[in-house]
Amino acid sequence: MAPDSRTYDLVLCGATGFTGGLTAEYLAANVPAGTRWALAGRNRAKLDAVRDRLARITPRSAELALLEADVTDAASMRAVAEATRVVATTVGPYIVHGEPLVAACAASGTDYLDLTGEPEFVDLMWIRHHAAAQASGARLVHCCGFDSIPHDLGTQFTVAQLPTDGPVAIKGFVQAGGTISAGTFHSTVTAFGRAREYARVAAQRKQLEPLPEGRRVRAVTGRPYLEPALDAWAIPLPTIDPAVVVRSARALPAYGPDFSYAHHVAVKRLALAAGGAAGVAGLFAAAQVPPARKLLLDRMTSGDGPDEAKRARGWFKVTFVGEAGGRRVVTAVRGGDPGYTETAKMLAEAALCLAHDELPQTAGQVTPAVAMGPALRERLRRNGISFEAVESTA
Repeated sequence: MAPDSRTYDLVLCGATGFTGGLTAEYLAANVPAGTRWALAGRNRAKLDAVRDRLARITPRSAELALLEADVTDAASMRAVAEATRVVATTVGPYIVHGEPLVAACAASGTDYLDLTGEPEFVDLMWIRHHAAAQASGARLVHCCGFDSIPHDLGTQFTVAQLPTDGPVAIKGFVQAGGTISAGTFHSTVTAFGRAREYARVAAQRKQLEPLPEGRRVRAVTGRPYLEPALDAWAIPLPTIDPAVVVRSARALPAYGPDFSYAHHVAVKRLALAAGGAAGVAGLFAAAQVPPARKLLLDRMTSGDGPDEAKRARGWFKVTFVGEAGGRRVVTAVRGGDPGYTETAKMLAEAALCLAHDELPQTAGQVTPAVAMGPALRERLRRNGISFEAVESTA
């Protein structure tokens, strides 16, 4: 899209929420001069308050445009999408609030980013809007926070260290310390309560989506085991991340003719993993009962989050072990607080990457690695999220 064909380069929806507010603060401090950006939301008074806060970070933010728009209203979402080249949204749960904006972007050729970790939403948007986005040239990029940028770009970085003329096997191991965001909690509980709906949508996508010809790409699962590279127990982790990695591998021949990915959480004590699994199972069971689900959702309110001191103590590390052609490499992606600070950074840098960087020609629903790949990885490196090769053996 020509840079001057729309009023704005970038619009952020959801800045009155907690993670959205952090994203707005990051943008205020880091947007290149001349970037035409705006905030969109349904409550003008709250938008005014956010702009006042941003003006204390950078005085130029005092002139930031504010767009009154409701994410549940198709007409207002069309107006936002048609006014900008890129839209980033933090408004979830996305299965409840997300589709009008996706539809508007797909129809108008506007690039779209979000923070969803909801598999049902991602698959449903592919079924309903992928073809329209391909036709218009829009890039629909989901999962642009801790789900799933470290895993998607980290896998791509690891593959680049290996020969890819034969089978390539990557294992990812997540370790993190920090507080889960209210938005992530709401999305998780909502997704747990919609397990049957997700199963139907996933089956429909599987029937419709073509597979790469002449190549095999898959996610693999297994049992818990002791991983020597970390001296920790590796527990299979059923998040959206493996699906994102696999979709990148299907789209990019550089992953080789036979690619597999396995996703784990790494813990030092097996008892801790068992307790965590029991907690997740209890949460899943409670989410099936509407009154219990409502009580769970009421525990964390959108817009709430930890203070700066707590976020400063947060951290994450994702270790990748890759094997191909007799070569073994270990890589790592590291950063700070995953649920809030780094997620806001990832979304903001992804939006700036789409708005300003020279990127491959892609359209439709695409992953971060497919849409942005090394360009986004370099942006994150410059801003404190490291991608490093730790070990390599032949």
